[in-house]
Amino acid sequence: MSSGFRRRILSLKKIENRGKHVWTVVSSSAVPATERFDWFADMVSREVVPTAISSGCPARFRAEAALLDLGGVAMSRLAYLPLHSRRTPALIRRSDPEQYQLALVTKSSMALSQQGNDGDAAAGDLVLWDTSRPWVAQSPDEGGMGELVVLQLSRSAMPLRERQIERLLARRIPGGLGMAAMLASFMRSLVENGDRCTPEELARLGTITADLAAACLAQHLDVEEDLPVEVRAQALLRRIHTFIDHHLGDPELNPSVVAAHHNMSLRTLHQLFHGTGESVQARIRRRRLERCRAALSRPELRAPIQAIAARWGFSGPAVFSRTFREVYGLSPSEFRALSVKECCAERALQ
Repeated sequence: MSSGFRRRILSLKKIENRGKHVWTVVSSSAVPATERFDWFADMVSREVVPTAISSGCPARFRAEAALLDLGGVAMSRLAYLPLHSRRTPALIRRSDPEQYQLALVTKSSMALSQQGNDGDAAAGDLVLWDTSRPWVAQSPDEGGMGELVVLQLSRSAMPLRERQIERLLARRIPGGLGMAAMLASFMRSLVENGDRCTPEELARLGTITADLAAACLAQHLDVEEDLPVEVRAQALLRRIHTFIDHHLGDPELNPSVVAAHHNMSLRTLHQLFHGTGESVQARIRRRRLERCRAALSRPELRAPIQAIAARWGFSGPAVFSRTFREVYGLSPSEFRALSVKECCAERALQ
């Protein structure tokens, strides 16, 4: 498991962020081999949804999981050896969180059947199921670990009609196009960086996640006009953020270019950003500075400072140096020298 989700631990562990528990990370490594499968099955039923799980090799089973609280949305990352799972009518009667669960397959693949639909999702794809209806799922017996990132979304909060969503249950949603690609990218970003956020920030990210999930499903169903105005606005904002990030290296990138690409007026674009606390131009500048700062903090990158500035769209070294100092309190060369010194000090202590 990667970055923010990866922890080698000896027992269930809650990771604190500013005094509040935001992460729960668990691993089968501390559990006796004969108990690992039962441990994982119990953890999934408790933290995700009650499910009957079986494995062809329970004695050799291993798994890891990370659970992230995003306020009204929960995110789980599961890594496991091949298994078979069933959500039966008896389990639904016993306990039902009444959720839509939307999974991004990040490794291996997953076959799912629900409500008369069948789908095979490969790595990079999304797949949706309803906890209030029976399902059968299978990961292939390839010997390697399968991995999922699962969003747990309240059914009552989903701004789409149940009859519409039924059409997507257990269907493969390609994760490389449109809103699905944006949602998948956003989920991966939460996986990598969630442990850097405060609980308050995570709650705001949970709202964004829910809106992006709704927009993704609506686009796949071709019913985007059925979404509330605020959900559509959030999805559009994320689309614009992605466009900006992909074009930071273009020195001609400015609010007019962004507005034209998205077929809107400059006034509409500025209104869309009004509630974010950051103007369009300020976001472009901040993202460029962040990319330059990241490059300057890596001692192994020997590119000249002016080349780094040009790579990320600054019009000239003088403009870049002045802007960098205004934001970070150091010139680019001073920041690079300090980063090299800190890196050398860290290596000396290892």
